[in-house]
Amino acid sequence: MHSVVVTGIGLISALGGLEQSWLRLLNGESGIRSSQPFPELPVRPLALIDSVPSSLTRLTQVVVTEALADANLQTPMPNCGVVVGSSRGCQASWEELIRAAGEQGSGGIGELFSSSQAWLETLPHQAAIAAARQIGSMAPVFAPMAACATGIWSIARGFELIQTGQCQRVVAGALEAPITRLTLAGFDKMGALAKTGAYPFDQRREGLVLGEGGAVLVLESAELALSRDVPIYGQLLGFGFSCDAYHVTTPKSSNKSAITAIQQCLDRSHLSPTEIDYIHAHGTGTRLNDENEAQLMDDLFTHRVAVSSTKGATGHTLGASGAIGVAFCLMALKHQILPPCVGLGKPAFDLDLVTQARRHKVRQLLCWSFGFGGQNAILALGKYSSTKAG
Repeated sequence: MHSVVVTGIGLISALGGLEQSWLRLLNGESGIRSSQPFPELPVRPLALIDSVPSSLTRLTQVVVTEALADANLQTPMPNCGVVVGSSRGCQASWEELIRAAGEQGSGGIGELFSSSQAWLETLPHQAAIAAARQIGSMAPVFAPMAACATGIWSIARGFELIQTGQCQRVVAGALEAPITRLTLAGFDKMGALAKTGAYPFDQRREGLVLGEGGAVLVLESAELALSRDVPIYGQLLGFGFSCDAYHVTTPKSSNKSAITAIQQCLDRSHLSPTEIDYIHAHGTGTRLNDENEAQLMDDLFTHRVAVSSTKGATGHTLGASGAIGVAFCLMALKHQILPPCVGLGKPAFDLDLVTQARRHKVRQLLCWSFGFGGQNAILALGKYSSTKAG
């Protein structure tokens, strides 16, 4: 099996690009602001990148460009695989098409579709296709979609492509532009949206705050990265996936399926729970999610592993949240600093929650996501050592 390393990161969030997001995160800043992007919907806290909602295609172009520059790569790259997912895709574009059709009256939507092929650029795989076109890829191209587990699934799929020898290099990650009327209305009807802000693992947590953004990584075999003599952020060690098969939105209280995914990840990574130095938690700020995660950590990590969620700073970027979390984990490995749990004032759980940026020896860490439908996704990362290559 080939060792898989990360040589480039492209990230965009309500905090800015990769370096700006990281510095602002360490300072405990948040990109969440009260906003009203749609006049017919109420003002609410949101993590917008600009003053108006972003488009998925633009976000994809930005992060792919930054990732390639960071990895010192130039296009075209016909042999580079692409695994770029999104849980919402171009939903905003579809909503606008429907609104335009409604304004045209009877038969409007048929006229829209017959007069333009633009709607073909709004299918669920658009982010992956846009990334493939941008880099000139003729290698495998995948577009995972698994609710909030999408980002980690995408990176794990890229990991597999290299491990199995199908590719030597893969661009992998996830993007999300979820600030749409339907998404806001749907989460509001569920009672999942916060009214004042995001407070992961806090006594006053009241729900999630939607955010825009995403992250894309350049994955390479260790041999290829070493031959190019480029800096390495870290190494992907293993992953685990499972499904609760229980409820469309509610996780199963026993955590049995989530525990299975964590144990699979640790086994594949040849790690024990006590060897984990940090966990980037899902930490949505909803009462049920944070309680279940706290119980998981209490049950499996008896050495009081350091933990934080960065959604109090970036908002919940849904399918992209795992990819952003992995990017922050790689920055923690690079700088040996743990990012804080922004928004946390009064902890609701007896965990080693990182409340301020903390210098810490980081060797191995976990990033995990838990999505609707009971999707559980776990990824292990570590510092790269040439003795592990091959």
